[in-house]
Amino acid sequence: MTTTLISPEQASTSAPAPTKRRRRRDGTPLVLLLPALIMLVVFIGWPLLQLIIMSFQKYGREQIFGAPPAFVGFDNYVKVLTDPEFWVVLGRSVALCVVCVFATMVLGVGIALMMKSLGKVMRTVVSVGLLLAWAMPALTATIVWGWIFDTSYGLVNYLLTQITGQNWIGHSWLSDPLSFFGVAAIIITWGAIPFVAFSTYAGLTQVPDEVLEAASLDGAGAWKRFRLIVLPYIRSILLVLLILQVIWDLRVFAQIYALQTIGGVRADTNTIGVYIYSVSMATGDVGSGGAIAVILVIVLLAISAYYIRNMLKEDES
Repeated sequence: MTTTLISPEQASTSAPAPTKRRRRRDGTPLVLLLPALIMLVVFIGWPLLQLIIMSFQKYGREQIFGAPPAFVGFDNYVKVLTDPEFWVVLGRSVALCVVCVFATMVLGVGIALMMKSLGKVMRTVVSVGLLLAWAMPALTATIVWGWIFDTSYGLVNYLLTQITGQNWIGHSWLSDPLSFFGVAAIIITWGAIPFVAFSTYAGLTQVPDEVLEAASLDGAGAWKRFRLIVLPYIRSILLVLLILQVIWDLRVFAQIYALQTIGGVRADTNTIGVYIYSVSMATGDVGSGGAIAVILVIVLLAISAYYIRNMLKEDES
């Protein structure tokens, strides 16, 4: 019996080439996303389109009661952008947003790090406390905080009187714009911390303990371990949280409006969300209010696009 030896070159040329399987496009993800897309189009897309159309129209009290709106082009935008009060309100809103976002991110990340080092019982206690704060509606929380800072019967004035020995009873925290926004920043930050803390804690659980232990054995302190090891792992989570906090805090409405109702001076404490409501409902100029809202949407989209672009660049690199 004879055997025929085949060289590797002959084997490679004689062997049939493997057929490439064509990847079939699976439509399952699109089908699963379809209900959410429909909800977004119905509840966000259509009202946003109506808002944009309204911002180019003369839409006042007459149109609210049935008169046909007249197309005025960019007159509403020119009116808004040339109004000094708009820029004052926008600057005030940005300043409040920066303070609230900074405080929320720092305290939220700090609480998440603390939860990572706590035992199971204390971690559960902290989690329940955060959930209770998170579950409380913004309007209810603002009313409770308004009682705490009440002029005559507030806990803050009572404690300051007991600690300092001076009479703080009767001091109004909401009549002065600076202290008004201090109280508002406390309320907004208090309500936003749980979301940041829980999200950051979920990211911290994905950091390998072996890497942290090795860095600790090599002499790296707590700050170095956080900056060089933990932060790169949770950077994308922190970036998303930062974008969301900027969006939420820049358009805050309920807390500011409720505090103004309790005792704030509306003309000196309006933020962009309350300002849109005042222009649209109080003065009846819905067209100008729509223009302000569209400008706010453009600002928020620009901020989000900037951070998302940087995040994608970091992921590619």
